[in-house]
Amino acid sequence: MWKKIAQLHRKISPELISLIEERYEILRHIQYSEPVGRRALSSMLEKGERAVRAQVEFLKNTGLLDFSPMGMTLTPEGKVMQRELAEYIKALHGLTMLETELSEKLGIKQVIIVPGDSEVNNMVRRELGRATANLLAQHLTDDHMIVAVSGGTVMANVAEAVNFSRPSVTVVPVRGGLGGQVESQANSIAATMANRLGGKYRMLHLPEGVSEEMVASMLASNNNVLTIADMIKKSNILIHGIGQAREMAVRRGFDDEFVSKLINSGAVGEALGHYCTLTGKNIYITSSVGLQLDNLADIGLVIAVAGGRKKAEAIIAVISAGGQDVLVTDEAAAKAIQSII
Repeated sequence: MWKKIAQLHRKISPELISLIEERYEILRHIQYSEPVGRRALSSMLEKGERAVRAQVEFLKNTGLLDFSPMGMTLTPEGKVMQRELAEYIKALHGLTMLETELSEKLGIKQVIIVPGDSEVNNMVRRELGRATANLLAQHLTDDHMIVAVSGGTVMANVAEAVNFSRPSVTVVPVRGGLGGQVESQANSIAATMANRLGGKYRMLHLPEGVSEEMVASMLASNNNVLTIADMIKKSNILIHGIGQAREMAVRRGFDDEFVSKLINSGAVGEALGHYCTLTGKNIYITSSVGLQLDNLADIGLVIAVAGGRKKAEAIIAVISAGGQDVLVTDEAAAKAIQSII
C-alpha cells in the first residue's frame, strides 16, 4: 500500500514529498524530546524559527500536537501518524524493497532499515534503538526469558527505548566489559533495560582480554561468575552491536603492531570479540566469559544492530560469519551494503 502511495506522489505531486518529509522530521524530533519548545526544536532541525513555527502551527491545528507552557508534545493521534509516516517514508526511499533484497543476499531472516544516517544524525541512532525495542517487544513473552545484551552507544539507545513491562525477564551482559564510558558498558545496559522492563538483571564483573588461564580460574573459583556464564549461554534472545575491526582493536588496548597485523589479515568487522573478514572468516577471538559466535545456534533469536555508512563492511563481515536472525540498520549502511554486495 505505502509503495503505491509513494509512486502516486512521485507522479502526481512530487513537490509535496519534501513537505511530508519535513513534517515527519518535526514529529519525530518532538517524539524523542517532548516536551520541547520551538526554539530548541528549530536548533535540532537546523531551521529558522519562523519556518518551524508555521509547520508546528499546522500540525497543532490538525490535532497532532499539543502546546503547553512546558513545550510541545505529540497527541495520541500524532503518535499514530508518526508511526504511519515512518512506514510511508520507508516506501518512499525504497527501503521496504531494499529490506527484502538484503535479507536474501545476506542470507538472514529479516532486515529492518530505518531512514537516515546514524553517523550524522543522533535521531537516527535513537530510531535504531526504537526499532530494536519494538522487535524485542514482539518476541519477548513474560515467561521467565533471558535476554543477553552487548555494550555500545547504539545498544544504550535500545535499552532507553524499551517502554513495555516484562517483570519475569532477566537481562544479562553478553560478555565481560571493555572499559570506557560506563553508560555504554554491557553491565550498565543490562541494568537499564531490566529496570525499564520491570525485570531482573545480573552483572558480569570480568573484563575482556584476560588470559584463558585467568578465565578458567575465575570459572573454577567463583560460583557467581559460573552461574552468570551459564545464564548467558541459555539466553532466549541476544541483542548485540557490530564494530569496525580497527576501532574495536584500539578500544581493547591492542598495540599498534597487533592492530596492523589484524587489519592486514583482512579483518573489517567485530562482534562478541570475534574479528572477521568481509567473507566471514574469523581472524582473531578475544578470550572472555560469555557468548561467542559459535554459540549463537543455541539462542532462540539473535538481533544485530548497527548503522552508519562506515560500518557497511563490518556488518557484512559479521553477518557472513553467521548466527544472526535479524539485522536492524539504517538507510546509509543499507545502501552501502547493497553497493558492496
